[in-house]
Amino acid sequence: MLERFKGFWQGVVLMPFVRLFLRLGISPDAVTLVGTLGVAAGALIFFPQGMLLTGVLVITAFVFSDLVDGQMARLSGRTSKFGAFWDSTLDRIGDGAVFGGLVLYFAGPGDNYLYLCLSLYCVVMGAVTSYARARAESLGMDARGGVAERADRLVLILVATGLGAIFGLEWFTYVALWILAVANTATVVFRIRKVHRQAVAADAGPATV
Repeated sequence: MLERFKGFWQGVVLMPFVRLFLRLGISPDAVTLVGTLGVAAGALIFFPQGMLLTGVLVITAFVFSDLVDGQMARLSGRTSKFGAFWDSTLDRIGDGAVFGGLVLYFAGPGDNYLYLCLSLYCVVMGAVTSYARARAESLGMDARGGVAERADRLVLILVATGLGAIFGLEWFTYVALWILAVANTATVVFRIRKVHRQAVAADAGPATV
């Protein structure tokens, strides 16, 4: 869903930053690294202290680097296979930090074992969702699709956590975690079934011939 708005953010809202960074000679890979470090710091420093709103604001400020670096690479003609690998790898670190921060929050000031486990489940299933696609593509198959892509998952948990902190309604975060747990599970199942159909067809091909 959020992919529909990606062009607007990259081409209009964030374009001044893109051009500024290029003029300063900053590389897209450096922007990716700084953005990931900022996201991880916002989640792992503030969430465990119970400072959810501060953490969400810091994460949000840095998460836009994911749009800036790609646009920088395209405008400068510096797109590369390593850049794609670097971006994807650091995305996993950022995602893990966000949900890992929630795990630490529920282990500390949030004091809720159920949602600690649910946050941990989202960490694992988010990683499996990405791994399933990467592994399928390495085998020459397609595993794209599912209920929620990375951007949707990230926006949902940040918006719910931020609003919950503003209005003192922690159940916003609870609901978001349940939605994400179901969405991640459904996405993994969808991708497994999709790859299974392709694998069965590929394995049956030579035998049929």
